[in-house]
Amino acid sequence: MAARVLGTVALLAGLAAFSAGAPATAQDFELVETPSVTKLPVEKMKPKSIAFSDKPDDLVDPAIGFIRYEDWAKARPIQQQFLSLYPGYAEPDVDIIVDGARRRYRERLHMYVAEARFVLSRPPASVDLAQFATLPFAERIDPAIKHKMATADDPARPREARVIHNQHPQRKWCEGREVVICLRSTYKLEGRLPVGIQLANKIREGSRRISDTLEFDSELTVLTAAEVDELGLAKLTQLDTPPVGALEQSIFYVNQAMQFGKLLAIFQAHPTDSAKTVVSVFTALAIESDLLGKQKQFAKVPVLRNLVPAQVLLGKSSFNSGKSLSAGLPVYARNQIRSIAAILEAGGQAADKSAPNPVR
Repeated sequence: MAARVLGTVALLAGLAAFSAGAPATAQDFELVETPSVTKLPVEKMKPKSIAFSDKPDDLVDPAIGFIRYEDWAKARPIQQQFLSLYPGYAEPDVDIIVDGARRRYRERLHMYVAEARFVLSRPPASVDLAQFATLPFAERIDPAIKHKMATADDPARPREARVIHNQHPQRKWCEGREVVICLRSTYKLEGRLPVGIQLANKIREGSRRISDTLEFDSELTVLTAAEVDELGLAKLTQLDTPPVGALEQSIFYVNQAMQFGKLLAIFQAHPTDSAKTVVSVFTALAIESDLLGKQKQFAKVPVLRNLVPAQVLLGKSSFNSGKSLSAGLPVYARNQIRSIAAILEAGGQAADKSAPNPVR
């Protein structure tokens, strides 16, 4: 259990596979922290500026640093509606054996939620969302994350409770959509985190060994303008302009520590400039509360003192390093959104300033 948290730092990779490994022009975008992205007037946003927020201080569980799922659902029902794994999703009920008797309990979750908004200097008609739901696009984002298209020949995932609970109730994942791909991805932890996993595995000798490689399956699909309108996603963006479409990536399987992940990027017309497109990006990561609650247990073991789960995830451990996933969720999320903005601004192609700007 100790090492499982180390893998969780990498889990945000699956939320869109966007990271600091993207083109260098990502640095051209200035990230501006704001209490609420959706309340910031779009007309006042500067070019190459990203409004970003991941600190809902009124909701964060002070003992852990993340939001309880139930608190999130009550205080942010619109976010919970659109950023949960599928419509009607609830924390899973799990059967366990206690003293020989089967008992059912609710698997509690904590959420990391980030929202961002930026303006593309491209008219809505030039945005071809289908090119972003492709394997080459995913591969171009971060070389550290290895992707392949999932096929029927891939080994089936274990029929554990989370796999069953995470199945979309209305259709099979990666099916029933006009534009959709299914990715089976891996990410090997970097920096000092693999060393931490080795230490934890030695201490836990005799228990199930924890891998330093994350495995996750996700669906990447395109929502049409009509679907965005029908679903009412403007309630999430709080921007009342015509929709262009949306990209949605849903992580429905992870081999450890996390229940699900979601990225939703919604494209809308600019309210006052027809030559620009507004992009609102929301990411949500559901982490097992049992894992985050092991603060005291980790702190009592000297070699694990700096591997307290919440500290690692928040980027406050000496094992955190770099600018990517190993730096912790807040640092990674900020680099992630810069990468997304740069790639979209470049039209989905490699962000080479000498290359022509492709327009459909």
